[in-house]
Amino acid sequence: MSGRDLFCQPRRTGRGAALTLVFASVLVAGAATGSLPGTGRTEDARAARSAAPVSRPEQVARAAEEAMADGKSPMEAAERAVSRSGDRWAAVYSRGEYEEFQDALDGRYTGVGLWARRERDGRIEVTKVAAGSPAAEAGIRAGDRLRSVDGRRVDGRPVTEVVSLLRGDATGASAGTTVTLGLERGTRAWSLTLRRARLSTDSVTVRRLAGGVTVIRIASFTKGVGDTVRTAVRQAPAGAGVILDLRGNSGGLVAEAVTTASAFLDGGLVATYDVDGEQRALHAEPGGDTTRPLVAVVDGGTMSAAELLTGALKDRGRAVVVGSRTFGKGSVQMPSRLPDGSVAELTVGHYRTPSGRGVDGTGVTPDLEADAHAVQRARTILDGLGDAS
Repeated sequence: MSGRDLFCQPRRTGRGAALTLVFASVLVAGAATGSLPGTGRTEDARAARSAAPVSRPEQVARAAEEAMADGKSPMEAAERAVSRSGDRWAAVYSRGEYEEFQDALDGRYTGVGLWARRERDGRIEVTKVAAGSPAAEAGIRAGDRLRSVDGRRVDGRPVTEVVSLLRGDATGASAGTTVTLGLERGTRAWSLTLRRARLSTDSVTVRRLAGGVTVIRIASFTKGVGDTVRTAVRQAPAGAGVILDLRGNSGGLVAEAVTTASAFLDGGLVATYDVDGEQRALHAEPGGDTTRPLVAVVDGGTMSAAELLTGALKDRGRAVVVGSRTFGKGSVQMPSRLPDGSVAELTVGHYRTPSGRGVDGTGVTPDLEADAHAVQRARTILDGLGDAS
């Protein structure tokens, strides 16, 4: 598994599996306790794939209000109410945590600019260093081994824990705070102290294969991703195919997923969803490229808004889907502001693909199964689609 210091664990341990990133969507309005954009939260792929019962925001808000009236913690009362609800995807966040998550939606995060993965022997290896980041300026390179963070050995730790140490989640570290890394490169071992900084994410990467095939990889649906994808499609060679790589995409802004769908569709339905029983729909904008051959590549880490996009392209007959079954997170969350400024995020409904198929707990099944060589398989399919046209 791998990660970068954009992603973090929650500061309190009672929320189940590690949180990778919280994303807001524009699906739903705020509850009676306060108006906030709706969110689609992503969790570690080890979480159970069962559909969560719908929680009532007013019940959680009432518990928080009663606690405040009694001089107790509204946030702790809300957490207890959420825990009793049985809502697998619900959570409560402090004001500061929620602000961090909102920043992440804008493509910003606090860290040192490292991507890392855990090798089979438990070692933590740096896989990428963000240009212009504190890590890059300090001379850290891909392939370096990360031995410790602030004196704590990291060998054998899950990458999410290492990321949390790099970000300083346990202490609420902000930009400008320091973190000391122990590193190793070949026979050389050294330590250095970096200052965390506000950095920008790199949610979309575009590369060109031989023959003009364009590979667009979307790591998450942060703000502006949809327009970036549309630009990449317009700039692709005329008639050449596109591979949309959604592997490991943990979800994101639903509006950005819909805009991405609009790059390949000429209007029409993208998904339907319900909010407390009220049915609503999401539609693509007209004018997308509907003739260019398209293959979407997915895996078990493809979640939430990424599954919404995959389901739309598959059901509309716009893309061949290659890879393995997606995660299966098709629920809609709505955040409500609590009296102390914390935020409770609760499940209010579920979305369905254009054909009416539910995703929550089941995921999207690809048209063709493929393993680690999924991109090569996608390329072969594109060759066939091009010949057929």
